[in-house]
Amino acid sequence: MTSIQIIVLAVVQGLTEFLPVSSSGHLVLVPRFLGWQDQGIIFDISVHLGSLIAVCIYFRQDLIKLLWGARDLILFKSTNKSPNLLSLIILSTIPAALIGFISSDWIEVYLRNPMVIAATLPFYGVLMWVADKKGDKKIAIEDIGYLQAIIIGFAQVLALIPGTSRSGVTMTAALFLGMKRIDAAKFSFLLSIPVIMLAAGYKLLIIFLDNITVAWNELFFGMTISLIIAYLSIGFFMKVIQKIGLMPFAIYRILLSILIIWVFF
Repeated sequence: MTSIQIIVLAVVQGLTEFLPVSSSGHLVLVPRFLGWQDQGIIFDISVHLGSLIAVCIYFRQDLIKLLWGARDLILFKSTNKSPNLLSLIILSTIPAALIGFISSDWIEVYLRNPMVIAATLPFYGVLMWVADKKGDKKIAIEDIGYLQAIIIGFAQVLALIPGTSRSGVTMTAALFLGMKRIDAAKFSFLLSIPVIMLAAGYKLLIIFLDNITVAWNELFFGMTISLIIAYLSIGFFMKVIQKIGLMPFAIYRILLSILIIWVFF
């Protein structure tokens, strides 16, 4: 990949990884517009690692609390009657991790195409809009229980379908369950940490098993750009969701779907 390709695609990925607008939809559209080949596994790993570092830095205080939560889990301790947040994140991660591991190759072959993305973008966009309008927005992240975590975890499975948006579908489920906007967003972002770690780890394993040559300079370059842009996009989103809600992102998804249909069909 050229430096321009890395910069453009890393910026696109960094912007869309945590916004509920589907990064896969953008990464299908941009190369088509610019006449580029598929970005390849090295790029995927670099932007995943950049996104992972970005979300860890942004929510560093919450991660420190989660580390204390890990200690409590190991020692079978609980400081209050609420479920341990780390245990809820682990519980929510299991469905997508298992189903993703089993079906990732099938999804890559049969579902990663513009037609699927053009359909899922508006469908889940409207669903997200409805959840934002109809949700009670009363439950804080400290008040969710195991049942809510399981439901959000199975909602995350839907994000394996390109165009759905992992952050979008998990926030949609959380809002339908009555969570506050900011808490739904925070839980979704914290939930992204193990998911991104598993995705990056899986692709690194493929590299080592298949003896793929790694251009380390490209990897670190893409990772750095993705880190910066992803960090800024998280901050932007947290402000927008507090003041406006998810409506602008739902509208954007519908417009993006129309653009994909126009370009590809």
